[in-house]
Order: sequence, then C-alpha cells, then structure tokens
Amino acid sequence: MASPLAETPPLPVASPMSAADGSGPDATDTQPRPTWRWRDTPRLFVILWRITPLVCSFLRDHRRWIRWGPPVPRSVEFHERRARRLVQQLAALGPAFVKLAQVFSARSDLIPEPYLSNLASLTDRVPPVPWPVLRAALEASWGVPPETVVDALDPVPLAAGSIGQVHRARYEGREVVVKVLRPGVDVVVLRDARLARAIVGWVYRQWPHHHVRGFAIVLEEFQRHIPEEMDFEREALQCMRMRERFAGEPRLRIPAVEMPLTRRDVLVMEYLEGIRIDRLDEAIAQGRVSARALTETLIETYARMMLRDGVFHADPHPGNLLVDAQGRLLLLDFGMVIDVSVQTRKALFDTILAAIHRDPDATAAGFFALGMIATGVTPGAMRDLVATLLDIAYRDTSMADRAKVLAERVMRELLNWPIVLPGELVYFARTAALIEGVGVRYDSHFNSLRVASPVVLRLRHELLAALLGDDGHREPIVTWAATLGALAGTAVSWVTTWGRRLQTAL
Repeated sequence: MASPLAETPPLPVASPMSAADGSGPDATDTQPRPTWRWRDTPRLFVILWRITPLVCSFLRDHRRWIRWGPPVPRSVEFHERRARRLVQQLAALGPAFVKLAQVFSARSDLIPEPYLSNLASLTDRVPPVPWPVLRAALEASWGVPPETVVDALDPVPLAAGSIGQVHRARYEGREVVVKVLRPGVDVVVLRDARLARAIVGWVYRQWPHHHVRGFAIVLEEFQRHIPEEMDFEREALQCMRMRERFAGEPRLRIPAVEMPLTRRDVLVMEYLEGIRIDRLDEAIAQGRVSARALTETLIETYARMMLRDGVFHADPHPGNLLVDAQGRLLLLDFGMVIDVSVQTRKALFDTILAAIHRDPDATAAGFFALGMIATGVTPGAMRDLVATLLDIAYRDTSMADRAKVLAERVMRELLNWPIVLPGELVYFARTAALIEGVGVRYDSHFNSLRVASPVVLRLRHELLAALLGDDGHREPIVTWAATLGALAGTAVSWVTTWGRRLQTAL
C-alpha cells in the first residue's frame, strides 16, 4: 500500500566516530569522574539496595570480613545460586542493566562461569511492551495511525529487546519488520548508565584493582555509545552503509532499510528469516550448513570490517547473526557500529605480525602500545607471559586441551596481573569471543589459525592496500597477521576466554 506519510528529506550522514579518548591503560584514572544528580537519589538507593548484598558476597570470596580475614569457602552450587540471583536482580533493575548484562556476557576476562552463561540468558528474558503502549508510540512518531502506513502489522512482537521491540508487517507488498524504541527507555538507560559508572568509579577508588578498572572501562564505553544505539536514524544509516560495502558478497545478507518510514525512534527494514548462529546443530548434522564455511564467512566479513574499512558491527551476539535456508549469513542490528582509527588498526596489525613471527619481545611491546598493560607491569614480566601464550597457541591439540594447559601454566598468575582492554579493544574482544565460540561449538578441535589463514590469503590485496597503503604485494606471513587481526585477536583475549572457563570448571 502507498504510505500517506510525507516524503522525508535525506538524513545527514553521521560523522565517523573518533577513537575513544583516553583509551590507554590509565584512562579510568584520567577521565572526569562520573557524577550523580540529586534528582537521581531515589534511583541510586534502589540500585544500591539490590546490588550491595551481592557485591559484599563477592568480596567475601576473598576476605571474610571484606577488608580482612581468610576467604569464605564457596561450592559450585553456591556460585550457581548466586549467579541466578544476580540475573534476577539485574532484570529487576530494568533495560539499562539488561543491556549491560549482554555486554558483560562476552567478557570472560572479567567474569567467570557460571555467571557468564547466566548473564547471557538475560537477553531472552525482556518482557515486551504492551501493544497499546507501543502502538501509541508508533502513532506519535508517524503522526498517523500505524495501520494506515503498513499492512498486517502484527501486535505480537517478533522480538523484545532491552532497547527496542520488533513487529512484523508489510509495506508496499514487501515483508518488513518495524523496530520501535521502548517508550521512555532513553531517559532511563542514560540515567542508569551514569549511576552505574559513578558506583563502579567509587568502588575503584576504594579497591584500585585491575579487574575493577576493567569494569569501569566497559561502563565508560557503554555510556559513550549507548545514545547512538538508541538513535534509529543513525542505525539506519549505518545499516545502509554496511549493506553498500558488502553489496557484492553473495554469502552475506544485510537488510534493506525503508527510509521514508524511519524516525529516531522507529526503524523499518526488510524482514530476513533465519536460524540463530548458536542453534545450528541440527542443520549442520543434516549437512544443510557447513560449520567450516560459516566460520570462514564470519572471519572474512569481520576481517573486511576491521582491517579494510575500520568500521565494524560491534554487537555480534548470536541473536544478531542468523543463517538462512541457503546457508547465507544474515547480519542484523546496526545500533552499535564502531569506527576504528588507522593508527589503532596498524598497532593491532604490528602486534599480530609479531605474534605470527613468534617474537615475544615485539608482541609484548605491541600490547603496551595498544594500552592493554597498566602502569607498573615490567616489559620482562609481560615478555615471559607472551612467550608462554605463543607456545600454547601453536599447539596442535583440541581447544579443551589448550585451555587446560592455559589453566595450569598461566591463569593463576595472569589473574594477578593488571591487563585491561581499553577503548575499541573492548569490542574487538566481543568479536573474538563470538568467532572462537562459534568455531568451538561445532568443532572441538577448531583452530582459528588454520581456518583463517586461507581466508585472508584470498583477501590479502584489498586488506594490505587499505591498511598499509600499498598494492597488497607483501610476503605471505603478513597475511597471517591480517588473519589474526581479523579475529580481533590478542593472545590475552583468547587466554581469558578459555582459560577462565576451564579454571572455573576444575
């Protein structure tokens, strides 16, 4: 049907996001302290009332009387109960904390099991906004009843997230989805993000530990980027931008956007049907989907985003990555798209090149250059850790075996070293965890080096031309560096992802 809406003028192109200010190891110390406002006092008390008992419980894992005393013994069953309680409290605190749980569920360097998997489950537990409330929001945004704009608008949501809610419809004969910002969520999320950061900042000043700093950095990035995720006009532009960049890729589908219907709080785009990337066991067992081809497509897609374009989809959780009946990867939800400076990409490239050459001194220097190592860690200590990591990474064993060696040789020491992921590396780590997790889910012997190398060999000319400014003719070893760069791969990210999980299980 024809839309009665007036044609909307072209939206201004969003300016590229600059690299995060103060992304070095001491960024948390140098950034202005987040503040709370007097009108937020009641909400602050609600947050503290729900989380303080849990914080005290975690602190008692290390000191019986918070500041002194031996650790309190904790059983596996206790950790599971506390993880479920944590999820309940976060869900009760509302959309900002549900969204934060989604972010932290990919940070195994900060959060061990069983808390990690329980946090991930929160993404599926967001209650939908009642249809009359959402319909009223649609009508306010479009200025006319939504039934006069689209056909067959389904009042039952296709998906309900912490930020937006998605409903199916038809527009001019095309199957579409209508994504609507939860009414009032922008004010709530910005307030809670500010308060959460203020609370963690206070905790860090009392207990200046590198893991608390890691939480503070994640919250700083969250507060910086969450307003962009709640701007659906910006998301539409990013989706079209990415769709144009990958227009010639037959293995990847990105939805088309219906710009005449899109507003800051409403996004209408093409409906794409598929299976979540973490629920493909049956399709793989029946031979309808190739796990190897899927991981290759993932690696190639993110290699192009990160190294060629410096613009990448930074919210790669399984709900945003589907596989259709033809085996094509469907990439959804462009609310979180990060621009990465050439300087950062080159620093990552140099670090990975050193890792491929198995040069622990140069690799450790790269970690320092990327701002991953806090003040006080000596190059010699970092060099020893890197040498161990490189030795383990090149072992021709299963992921479980490598993780066991990591737990035995590295993790106890690593947990006492102040290693953080600043700035864009927070999002690189999420991508690394996704690719590694998908590979291992369907192949216990998955090795990212072997899978990624031939993929990037095919891309070497375009990647090297974009990254190094030449025609792409370089020695083959450089393409291996690009491969690991495509995986967002620091050895620390890999270690913390798998070593911490095994250590918890042991």
